[in-house]
Amino acid sequence: MADTIWIALGGALGSVARYWFAVWWAPLSRDLPWGTIAINIIGSFAIGFFGTLTAEGGRHPLPDTARLFFMVGVCGGFTTFSSFSLQTLDLLRGGAPWRAVANIALSVALCLGAVALGHLAAAQINGGARQIAQTPPEEIAS
Repeated sequence: MADTIWIALGGALGSVARYWFAVWWAPLSRDLPWGTIAINIIGSFAIGFFGTLTAEGGRHPLPDTARLFFMVGVCGGFTTFSSFSLQTLDLLRGGAPWRAVANIALSVALCLGAVALGHLAAAQINGGARQIAQTPPEEIAS
């Protein structure tokens, strides 16, 4: 139960940070939702960096509760896949299919690149590559 409370607190912090960040970026988000794209890039880098650096065997290992607080709570509340999906649908429905495709391509490519850069940066600090997650994905674990 304690983990759930920590995740909820992290989620609250991440959600508020996302809101204020999106408000700050609103003037730049006329053609594409640049605020959402930037939020997802930053969150992807952060989860890749933090996950690698704090994993068991990393340079700064942390207890599972701290990792859950940040990776599931803060990053989960901060990143915005549901917002990305809604904004992409709005672009499609608004007759801007190429902008929708650009939003998808930029978001996926830049966020995947950001999580990889975060992982690589933390792996350098660790003195070698480390896994990001403590447990394997469900697909691998089955």
